[in-house]
Amino acid sequence: MASIRVVHYLNQFFGQIGGEEKADITPFSKDGPVGPGTALEKALDDDMSIIGTVICGDTYFNENIDTATEEVVALIASFKPDLLIAGPAFNAGRYGFACGAVCAAVQERLNIPVLTGMYEENPGADMYKKEIYIVKTGNSAAQMRTAIPAMGRLAIRLAKGEVVGSPAEEGYLARGIRKNVFHEQRGSARAVEMLLKKIKGESFDTEYPMPIFDRVTPRPAIKNLSQAKIALVTSGGIVPKGNPDRIESSSASKFGRYDISGINNLTAETFETAHGGYDPVYANQDADRVLPVDVMRKLEQEGIIGQLHNIYYATVGNGTSVANAKKYAHAIGEELKQAQVDGIILTST
Repeated sequence: MASIRVVHYLNQFFGQIGGEEKADITPFSKDGPVGPGTALEKALDDDMSIIGTVICGDTYFNENIDTATEEVVALIASFKPDLLIAGPAFNAGRYGFACGAVCAAVQERLNIPVLTGMYEENPGADMYKKEIYIVKTGNSAAQMRTAIPAMGRLAIRLAKGEVVGSPAEEGYLARGIRKNVFHEQRGSARAVEMLLKKIKGESFDTEYPMPIFDRVTPRPAIKNLSQAKIALVTSGGIVPKGNPDRIESSSASKFGRYDISGINNLTAETFETAHGGYDPVYANQDADRVLPVDVMRKLEQEGIIGQLHNIYYATVGNGTSVANAKKYAHAIGEELKQAQVDGIILTST
């Protein structure tokens, strides 16, 4: 019998329940490995066994974070595990967030080692990489065959209390932790060596990587605002009542386009927010607080702007990956360009 008890957390898809139509399924557990858990168990040592799998729908978890976390942790605890493995989630934003949240909660409450796997641009990775070990994976399940062995190797180290090496050695995302080590070459010599390689155009690995920020060149100012067509775009989740496009409250997988022709005011009866990252009360009372249609109509009537574009675009910025945000921005920008819009007001929360 295996001496190290492992529990695996999966979403509805990898738990073999269904796709998006089953994303609202509540947490439940099964004995033994399920889906990718079968391959994962083979990647573990012989004295380690996946004794149970906990499955939860991505939509249910992200729309009921506190409740879902309590339910999932309780199910995991019932197996009396020595280790929790979640995912891998690859670049699935809602799944990544759930894996990170579950791992962080289990680590804190059950005091056992945890790990998961994600693509580095998954919003869950950015949110939880400082708290838990996240093995770096590809961006889709097509990379499952490389993700599982990498997660298995780190799982063995964690379960057996072995020393975990650096992110480069073990394949997990850097956690921002710096450790003092003895090096055979002093720092000044290493710095000169890196500088010479940089001058020669050769590759080198810095010992202190800096964050990389996108630089966006500002567009020229609008010369005549009174003749300009202005569009509204928001990441604040303002949608028609009922959220017809089912934009997710976190890690949005889509954006919506909505017609405001003839609308001068966003009322509580007609508009609301789908955003799950801020208190929705005031936005639901008056969505103009996030998407200022009322003010823009006034500016239009006064001739300060030429025209308010009759379509606005909305998504939810909460936990949305950088890759998806760029994709949405490009698609929205192309449509606004076709509509000959001169300027955009982008609001958040």
